[in-house]
Amino acid sequence: MSHSAPWVIQQSPSPFVAAAIHDGHHIRSDLRPYIALSNDARLREEDPQTGFWAAIAPTSIVGRRSRFEVDLNRPRERCVYIHPADAWGLRVWNEPLPEQIIEESYALYDSFYAEVERLYETLLSQHSHLVVFDLHTYNHRRKGPYASFEDELENPEVNLGTGTLDRSKWSGLIDRFKQDLSDYSYLSRRLDVRENVKFLGGQFASWSHQKFENRICVLSIEFKKFFMDEWTGEVDVAQSEAIRQALESTVNGVCEELSRL
Repeated sequence: MSHSAPWVIQQSPSPFVAAAIHDGHHIRSDLRPYIALSNDARLREEDPQTGFWAAIAPTSIVGRRSRFEVDLNRPRERCVYIHPADAWGLRVWNEPLPEQIIEESYALYDSFYAEVERLYETLLSQHSHLVVFDLHTYNHRRKGPYASFEDELENPEVNLGTGTLDRSKWSGLIDRFKQDLSDYSYLSRRLDVRENVKFLGGQFASWSHQKFENRICVLSIEFKKFFMDEWTGEVDVAQSEAIRQALESTVNGVCEELSRL
């Protein structure tokens, strides 16, 4: 399938889903004349490798468009970055975007959520509950390519965002995931996995929880970019593969907890 497709959904009957909604780097042609950022600057804020990790799930949702075209993890009114304050202080556009172009991005946003809603409805007609791994990455060297890494106390290797979940219902599944990922031997060491330190989860998780009234558990899993150089975009392939295996090691436990509900 062409990478110009806005997203790719692989569907199966399984109640386990993985989403990589910011995996994409492509920008549609009518936006390109307006973009002020280099490809490298865009890539720095995107979520490379998350589509590769999402393949651990029988059902996956992988975004193919750059978040600078449409950010699927923000509320609709903020899904297009208009001002630098919307985009980590970056000047995204050479000139203000025409309304028609903004409206096309809104239409893409609406189409994405409509398609995910249909997917969820199909799966929930077969299962009482679903679990979704909502996969993201984040930067920890924002001050420049030669700056020191940001404080590890505030920047866990894996931030598990559960801020929009009903923890009273899902605590068994959340704790099992955290424990299994923490216990995994990641290249002969343990990953630093913590909950709601850096991120609580975004619009994709919040919408899923509200729309389907507690029948879906979205775990928003943010990997710090320790597996790559966030300034050059160079990925350590062995570490990325190990992250994929670490995530895969949690699946049986999470599905076991899901079956208890």
